[in-house]
Amino acid sequence: MKPTNYSQPAPSVKEPFKTFEDLEVYRLSREFRKAMYAVTRKLPAFEKFELASPIRRAAVSLTNNLAGGHGRFHYLEQIRFTLISRGSLEELIDDLNVCEDEQYLPSVENSDLKQRAWQIHRVMAGYLRYLRERKQGASLALHESSPAYRVTEDDLESLLADEPPTSSTL
Repeated sequence: MKPTNYSQPAPSVKEPFKTFEDLEVYRLSREFRKAMYAVTRKLPAFEKFELASPIRRAAVSLTNNLAGGHGRFHYLEQIRFTLISRGSLEELIDDLNVCEDEQYLPSVENSDLKQRAWQIHRVMAGYLRYLRERKQGASLALHESSPAYRVTEDDLESLLADEPPTSSTL
């Protein structure tokens, strides 16, 4: 008789999320953060503060904001933190463009990292949709104003749809 492996969930049972570490978007982002830290170790010494430091800050922000948003109880705050994380991801994509332009990385490695980043971007968009729709029994429209963030409902809708914002408050 084959021993039962209790550390693995049954294939047909879907485990609920317990912590931010269970989120697919977090797991992918964490691995990407590690890869971007490895990039900083390959940069020339003169880029230690000009490029490596902002890469490390954005990489940490990517995962920190996913974790911080998960710890919030209101879904609008979770969305806000995830959008900040998405902004950090896009900063990292731009940093990879700098690495490409300055030929700091082999083009194959740079291309692979950018593909991973855009995959995370897609997963993050799905997570944002999930957050938006998870309030059961409510319409999909966001009816709560968020003056503390200076984001209107229309701005939030356009951010979630990856459209340019309609106002200059962002």
